[in-house]
Amino acid sequence: MSEKEEEQFKTILDNLYDGVYFVDRERRINYWNKGAERITGFKPGAVVGRFCMDNILNHVTENGTQLCLNGCPLLATMEDGSPREAEVFLHHADGHRLPILVRTSPIRGANGEIVGAVETFSDNSTLLRTRRKVSRLERTVLRDPLTDIGNRRFLETRLQSALYEFQQHRVPFGALFIDIDHFKQINDRFGHETGDRVLHMIAETIHSNIRADDTVGRWGGEEFVALLGSVDRQTALEVAEKLRILVDASHLTVDGQQVHVTVSAGVTLARFEDDQESLVDRADRLMYQSKLAGRNRVTGDPPPLEPLQ
Repeated sequence: MSEKEEEQFKTILDNLYDGVYFVDRERRINYWNKGAERITGFKPGAVVGRFCMDNILNHVTENGTQLCLNGCPLLATMEDGSPREAEVFLHHADGHRLPILVRTSPIRGANGEIVGAVETFSDNSTLLRTRRKVSRLERTVLRDPLTDIGNRRFLETRLQSALYEFQQHRVPFGALFIDIDHFKQINDRFGHETGDRVLHMIAETIHSNIRADDTVGRWGGEEFVALLGSVDRQTALEVAEKLRILVDASHLTVDGQQVHVTVSAGVTLARFEDDQESLVDRADRLMYQSKLAGRNRVTGDPPPLEPLQ
């Protein structure tokens, strides 16, 4: 590359919004563009000629690992030639921490050998703020404010996804419909504030004791729905029975009195012809059979018929 071409190249890099810097095989910084200066606050004179392991930018992960000293993406890229991407936090010249998105790529010589690496990085603050806003919005839109678990809209979204996975890829799942027994009596006897505490107690009991692949939300009123991932009939019944027993063993103390409730539940497995309505309705009907049979019990799909001999 001629001197004129090199100057043109640097001019292009200096006009990039992202930060860009080059290192050689010894990790010595030999170029620092204006974007890097703008984002970090460090001028080229404070950086060029120094080594990235001098920990100038002091990149750390969200758990505090110092990447410049342990796990440097630039070093790893020079060792294996593979590009990398990471979300890290750099040390700004003014002392504060700044979230950035880092990308590293190898620099190769005329014969294809790796002679250094380039790191580009961009200010990640806007992305993180957007993520937080989305998280807050999701919490507002998809969370039940009383019980702090998913609401009906949340469940319908998860149910749609689970049905798609089942119908396209045969990933089995079940639906568990849970209803609090004699909930009106709780409200009438102890008041709606206690009724709200009961709802929260049951929601927390279920949420804390479902499996990692399961999802629970408040369907409405005193009704809850759990989606049980990757289950067969027996496993679904065992999960439902465990949750019933744990609710039965829970209680609140109100004015020196124990407030104890039970639940009735129905559990069914998804069928290929199901849509959201048919699956939840079937689980609801099975739950109602539990009510008719005396409450505080689980009713599941009938066992499959044995083949004729």
